[in-house]
Formats: sequence, structure tokens, C-alpha cells
Amino acid sequence: MQLKNQLTLQEFLELPPGDADIIYKFIDGKAIVKISPKFFNSKLTRALLYLIDEWWEGKGQVFPEWAVKLTPQGKDWVLTPEILYVSYEGLSPEWIADDFYPVLPDLVIEIISPEQTFGQLIAKARDYLDAGVLRLWVVDSKARSITVFYPDAPPQIYMGDTLLVDSLFEGLELTAEQVFNQAGITTII
Repeated sequence: MQLKNQLTLQEFLELPPGDADIIYKFIDGKAIVKISPKFFNSKLTRALLYLIDEWWEGKGQVFPEWAVKLTPQGKDWVLTPEILYVSYEGLSPEWIADDFYPVLPDLVIEIISPEQTFGQLIAKARDYLDAGVLRLWVVDSKARSITVFYPDAPPQIYMGDTLLVDSLFEGLELTAEQVFNQAGITTII
């Protein structure tokens, strides 16, 4: 199927489903194939979900690989980050629909894939924050770090046993070392 160079959000949403293994993101009017997660990416996603699962209980909802509509700098985007979290203040526990994430997430977690650079994710971080996302965690398996991006402060890098705490997520405490150990990634790649 030949696609025109620029799509509207509505045209993107109306595209026929393709191969079940292919996920598209929508950026700057283009449907772009999302890179399939590799082994470490999947292990880190599972480890993060495991470590934060009990904390979210009763506070909100957390999901892996759920598409979210954003509007950074007035442009429509659809992205599928590794993990999304929204508090029950933003999304009622009774909400149920088979659709895109209906509100801005409080937290987005992205894991750098081998094909991505940290610089690319810094640019994406600006877009997430510009769209209204309150926090973005970027997990880097090569550096064994978690970088937290804030809308109103410089990013902070957490490595080793430095405790990651955030007043937005009261009671959630973890370290990069915990995440990588839980994932079974015990050495620098």
C-alpha cells in the first residue's frame, strides 16, 4: 500500500491493520515502524513492572506497550512507550475501552534500544514533557542507569545503589541496580 508523505492523525488512525508483529508510531505526520524490543529491553520492562507493581496498587494503573496520543508543540503524535502510568486522579479505575490511552500519563518509561541513541531519547523527552507528561524515565542498559526527566528541573541520572525517589510517586523507592539485577542483567553490556 502506497502512503502519501504526510498523514493527518485521523488518517493514521484509519490505516488498515498490517502484520500483527508491526507497531507504528505517528510522528510529524508520518507512520513510522517501531523497532521491535530486543531481549534486554523485554527483560528490563518485565523487571520494572515487577518492582513497581505493588506500589501502583490502589494508586493508578500501569501498562506495558500501550499507545498514547500526545500533542507536543501542537503536533499530533501517537507513541507506544515500554511502560505508562496514570494515577486514578487522571483515569478512573472503572474506565474500560479498547482504545488509545485516553489521558496524559503521569509517567512514561522508555528503554533505549540498541538502534537508538541517548540523544534521540533526549529529544523525545522534550516532546513528552512539552505534551504534558509529568515524568519520563529513560533506562540505558549500556550505562546501567535510569535518567529521570522533569518538566521544571534538569534531568537526574541514577546509577548503582542511588535511591530513586520522587514526590510525585510517594512511597516508590528503587535503584538502578535493583532494576538491572531483577532483569538478570548483571554486567555492563
